[in-house]
Amino acid sequence: MLTHPPDIFTEPSDVSPDGLANLGPLRRLAGVWRADKGVDVNPKADGPERREFIEHIRMDVIDPQANGPQLFYGLRYHIHINTPEEDITFHDQVGYWLWEPATGLIMQSLTIPRGQIALASGTAKPSDNRISVSARRGDTRYGICSTAFLDENFRTDSYRCDITFNDDGSWTYLIETELFVRGAPFNHHDTNTLKLVEAPKPNPWAVIESDRAKQG
Repeated sequence: MLTHPPDIFTEPSDVSPDGLANLGPLRRLAGVWRADKGVDVNPKADGPERREFIEHIRMDVIDPQANGPQLFYGLRYHIHINTPEEDITFHDQVGYWLWEPATGLIMQSLTIPRGQIALASGTAKPSDNRISVSARRGDTRYGICSTAFLDENFRTDSYRCDITFNDDGSWTYLIETELFVRGAPFNHHDTNTLKLVEAPKPNPWAVIESDRAKQG
């Protein structure tokens, strides 16, 4: 059964320009974050490899996004990871975290420059201290798409990201990616705890409205 209203064209008229104030459970992700104790377990020819990594995440507040009755507030993010042994990039990722206040839907889109994209979803309340999103290969709504090489040799069957907001203002994630490598399943997982190094800035529309208010 479809859950959208009959009118799929008319956009909401009561949109707040303040993206930061309307992020719901994503509010605690906004800003610039860093950590140097991340752990990655990934598949190698000789067996699983465990590596520690240094992580830098930037989460910028975007203007609200309306599409018919849908209204999302969100963050545009960039993740950069390297290792203590090397300065070169170990992992790079871009995407969006989105929150739909009307339904409690949260989404994470992700793109990595090895030829893979995904859209993961979940639901949450604004006060939740833990959020989760997931995606599955073959799902046409919240799915995973890969290059032929990845799909044939390092097939990603599912993706799940669990985030816990800690009392000290940091947040911890656990990402589990179920792969199929050389005819066998493999649980590729990463975890880290990020600490704030730069407070979030207002989204462009909020800045415009603030300047207008100051001018009278």
